[in-house]
Formats: sequence, structure tokens, C-alpha cells
Amino acid sequence: MSQALPTQRASDIGYRISDIGYRASVLSLIGHTPLVRLEPLESAGSRVYAKLEWQNPGGSVKDRAAARMIADGEKSGALLPGGTILDATSGNTGIAYAMIGAALGYRVRLCVPANVTPERLRMIRAFGAEVVLTDPMDGSDGAIREARAIHAREPRLFYPDQYNNDANWRAHYDTTAVEIWEQTAGSITHFVAGLGTSGTFMGTTRRLRAITPDVRAISVQPDSPLHGIEGLKHMASSIVPGIYDEREADADLRVSTEDAHAMTRRLAGEMGLFAGVSSGAAAVAAAGVAASAPGSVVVTIFPDGGARYLSEPFWEEQR
Repeated sequence: MSQALPTQRASDIGYRISDIGYRASVLSLIGHTPLVRLEPLESAGSRVYAKLEWQNPGGSVKDRAAARMIADGEKSGALLPGGTILDATSGNTGIAYAMIGAALGYRVRLCVPANVTPERLRMIRAFGAEVVLTDPMDGSDGAIREARAIHAREPRLFYPDQYNNDANWRAHYDTTAVEIWEQTAGSITHFVAGLGTSGTFMGTTRRLRAITPDVRAISVQPDSPLHGIEGLKHMASSIVPGIYDEREADADLRVSTEDAHAMTRRLAGEMGLFAGVSSGAAAVAAAGVAASAPGSVVVTIFPDGGARYLSEPFWEEQR
């Protein structure tokens, strides 16, 4: 892991791309991801768009929240130069912490379920982070409990606690929502996003509604506790994130693992979009919303790409 003292700080650099073209750090590459149209999923005169968050430097939507939480930790003094970042993660936020830690000289220790895909685990370790593997049967909740126990023993560690940190959703309030509004020229009518920590859904929804109260927000969850949609939480059977407020959703849709897998294969094979499984689940929901709301403009989030799930057997299933 990196031992160097940081020469730059996340709070100095910010987490939005500079308009002047100068890239002071990998952090300045976070944000302003492309919006693509998904015409094969459209019906009833509606349009469907996906924001490709795997275009962030760490490969996922979690770059935004991780950078903001680290910046806030620096500003508050909770994260000191040469300090250690500790958190629980199912993979993507951990990769983001590890990437930013490597860039800024922080140590990173992550509690991760042992059944995380090997691709994500290797990425975390490639950036030099320390990994504490937890019981796979306990999922992300087990990783959360382990991170809390470690922090209780070592309170000097910087524990952002992504599930309960308002900086998580504020990152999307300040960036993701504004980008979507600008990229659709204000024509968005429906916003669709999966629930993991819920930060993407909560922050983007709140800002879009502040701009135009008529936007409808639809959350997406797995349809059962035992699911294979990496990155999403079945809220009824999980430790509910403190930043989550179910009242923000106009509707909450449930997607099966099988439908998410089938759509993920379809995105790659028919649309050339190599997306992750949570993106497949979001696409299923977005297509359903478009069909039920003629003439709508539906925007969803594709949290990450398919490369970090290549070892999953669903890719070999019948199309």
C-alpha cells in the first residue's frame, strides 16, 4: 500500500472536471460521463437514456461519492495527511477509495464480502488497499458490521461510513443531477436508479426535483433477499442505509436476477454496451417505465461496466 504523504488533497482538487482542460489529478477526471440513447428499449413514443458511469476513472458511479466523502473528511480534519481510510464495500466504492488513496497518499483498509467477484478484488488490491474479507453469507451487512467493529477498536481511522454519510448523496445532488438536466436540455420526465447505498438515487432525485418538481423518480431493487444483482440491496432484508428515505420515490420497482442477467447480455449483444448486472436491472426498469408512460423521457444510471463481472457464469447462458 502507498506510504507517501499526499502532495494534493481531494478538497483542494475538487471532484468535478476542470473547465480549463488541465488535469491536476485523476480526481479531476471524475464526472461529466456520457448519456447514451437506448432506442431498442423504447416504446409508446418514449425515449430512454442511460448515463454511463463506468466512464469515471475508477470505473463506476462510486467515484463521485468516494471523492466527496474524502474531501469532506479532509475539510473536517477527520482525515489527516498519511491517514487511513476504512469502510465496508461490496466492491465499487472500495475501488474508488483505493484509487483515490493511491493518488493522494492515503492508506485504505476495506471490509469486503468474500464472494465479491475476483475482478473487483484484484482491482482493489492493485491500487494497494488492504482487504478484510467477511463471511459471504452475510453479504454487505457483514462487511458493515466488521468495519464498525474495527473502527471501535481503532477510532483514529477515518471511517466515512458510506451508508450513513450525507456527502454520499450530496455528491450526486451537486453533479449527477445537474449533468443529466443539462444533457437532456431539461426534457427529462422520469429518473430511474437502483438502490445500494441509495446515494445516487437520493441525491439525483432531490436536485432534479429542486429544478423541476414534475420529474418522477423510480427506485429499483432486487425482487428477493437471495439475489445475484451485485451492488443493489433488497432493503426489507438488509441493514437500511441511514441516508435512504423511501418517501423520495414515486414508485419502487423490483427486478429479478434472471431478468437483470438477460438484459445485461442484451445490452452487450444488441447495443454494444458492456454493462454490469446492476445496469441490466436499471435497464429493465427503465424500459418498463417508458412503456407505461407514453411520450416520456426516461434517464437511468448504469453504475459500472461488465469487465469486473467477467467471471460470472451468466454470460454463457442462452441469449
